[in-house]
Amino acid sequence: MYESYYGLSGKPFQLSPDPEFFFGSRGHRRAMAYLEYGLHQAEGFIVVTGEVGAGKTTLVQQLLRRLPVNNVVPVQIVTTQLEAEDLVRIVASSFGLPTETQDKSTLLIRLEQYLRQLQTEGKRALLIVDEAQNLGARAIEELRMLSNFQVGTRAILQSFLLGQPELRDLMQRAEMRQLKQRIIAAYHLGPLDRAETQQYIEHRLAHVGWKNDPAFDSTAFDRIYALTHGIPRRINTLADRLLLSGFLSERHRLGERDVIEVAEELRLELGPRRGYQRAEGADAPVADAPPAASGSADEAAGQATLEAVDEALEEIGAQTPERVNGSPARPQRPIAPARMAALEERVEMLESTTGMIFGALKKVLRLLRVRASEATERDTT
Repeated sequence: MYESYYGLSGKPFQLSPDPEFFFGSRGHRRAMAYLEYGLHQAEGFIVVTGEVGAGKTTLVQQLLRRLPVNNVVPVQIVTTQLEAEDLVRIVASSFGLPTETQDKSTLLIRLEQYLRQLQTEGKRALLIVDEAQNLGARAIEELRMLSNFQVGTRAILQSFLLGQPELRDLMQRAEMRQLKQRIIAAYHLGPLDRAETQQYIEHRLAHVGWKNDPAFDSTAFDRIYALTHGIPRRINTLADRLLLSGFLSERHRLGERDVIEVAEELRLELGPRRGYQRAEGADAPVADAPPAASGSADEAAGQATLEAVDEALEEIGAQTPERVNGSPARPQRPIAPARMAALEERVEMLESTTGMIFGALKKVLRLLRVRASEATERDTT
């Protein structure tokens, strides 16, 4: 699409985490230091929290690339409100152990045997739990019990817990007291600031061969920051659509007005289904999204729309059963009909957005055909 038009070697703002695009902001560098410190301690829990799209998963993927492959065996699971017995099964499966027809006690015995074997081979196990805020108290207690596995005085399983800010609230509960005593480091990954937002965008563009085409006015970066509040995934959503808009409009310089227009397009595509409507004289959200920093109606509407994208992706993903090493986990509890209807509506919303993009591309292709035909006629006359 716009990649070839702007001479880029790839898509700079994809939504799926990619450690190749890792940007070391001040907050991300500090969080990485906590993770590496915890890894060096080789015991207990490390907790990293952050808003949806803050870059927690990318951070961990970057850490995994740095791990010494010969003596650390890492596994990562993504949780969706697992029951305690399901958690043990998924952890065992993620380490490659057979779990079919095995009861919990047998699974625990085999898991401990496997972890002890790793220890004798000079290796250690690292369990990374993503979206840990979805775990119930009993499931978290199971994690704590797994941390009891030891050889002598050395722990043979270490865990990193990644989650949204709700995970911090969960950790404050009285029943979490014993787990908190085993947390050796905790860090909250905040958003990028204004300067880092610009650096982040330029970093990702440079990674795919950007040569200042398109050029960005400083006001464009100002508006992107105001609309996204420095959340990387929201920046990706807005910047990707901004480049697509620039391609469709054949623009090689993008400014604040272009950002506003793209944010308005997103609002119109996603807002009505989320309860947003046009306020008199301005675009303003009517849902419960927090206002943008500048307080303007345009920014509030744009930010609310980007939050709607985040929420839709998170909630659809949260209802997808885990797959560990290619095998599905045990089925989750049935989804309520009302919930299913809401998820179906979100899928339709995303399909509608995709349809509008392809519709615009078809118009561009028709225009190109007309221009090519006109050029051919001129050449023959």
